[in-house]
Amino acid sequence: MKASELFNVEGRVVAITGAAGGIGLAYAEVMAANGAKVNLIDIDPLALTVAVGRLRADGSEVHGEFADVTKPDTVRQAFANIVERHGRLDVVFANAGISGGPGFLNGAGERNPAGAIENLSLDVWERVIATNTTSVFLTLQTVVPYMKQQQGGGRIIVTSSISASKTETLVSSIYATSKAAVGYLVRQAAHELAKYDILVNAISPGPVITNIGGGRLKDADARKPFERAAPLGRIATTQDLQGAALYLASPASSLVTGAQILIDGGTALGPAD
Repeated sequence: MKASELFNVEGRVVAITGAAGGIGLAYAEVMAANGAKVNLIDIDPLALTVAVGRLRADGSEVHGEFADVTKPDTVRQAFANIVERHGRLDVVFANAGISGGPGFLNGAGERNPAGAIENLSLDVWERVIATNTTSVFLTLQTVVPYMKQQQGGGRIIVTSSISASKTETLVSSIYATSKAAVGYLVRQAAHELAKYDILVNAISPGPVITNIGGGRLKDADARKPFERAAPLGRIATTQDLQGAALYLASPASSLVTGAQILIDGGTALGPAD
């Protein structure tokens, strides 16, 4: 089979949460560039308008929907609008997420009191769990009924993290816990929904250069400890995640469910030379 057929997403109705920037926007770019009908969902109306306009300028069919992924009513309304517009929902990227702050070590390998478990904020815990974990549960509850009733099932692709499967030192224990729960939820949902031809998978990056955490990884010095931990010697850009997104949304992954695709430069393997 030719690559153009294997990775064909032309005409598929795609929805992406947290899509006005960062990883979500990168997903939107690769989906739109390959002919999908793309719907961006975000909490930031201005950024959403800018992102939709930029993608439409390339001739793609792109729409925007406002939603706060921690507010059920707005999430349900956004997806209802998308289904009303297109008549179906083929691929959903549950992508929205936030940082939980620094870990219990700093970049020099020294203890960081602000990241000590006894000093972590309950408010931050609740906000991160709501945004990173509960929002995925809410997205699943919202989109699964649509996918069950349509021919062909659907694809649900969750942005998880290598933190779902390893402990962390430079990343907050709150963030790691939120993603560990997401990793399990992906596997559980994949098991339950296989009967309905709904495939549920995760893209699990290591550190990615985005605006998350105040955009700190845009600073070369801030990246160094993460780069030292990666055998390939660098951390991800959002473009590094686009290949996995296209794969999981396309016929190429038609027998893949419950999987976690690591995109981490080998970080999960441990440091090398």
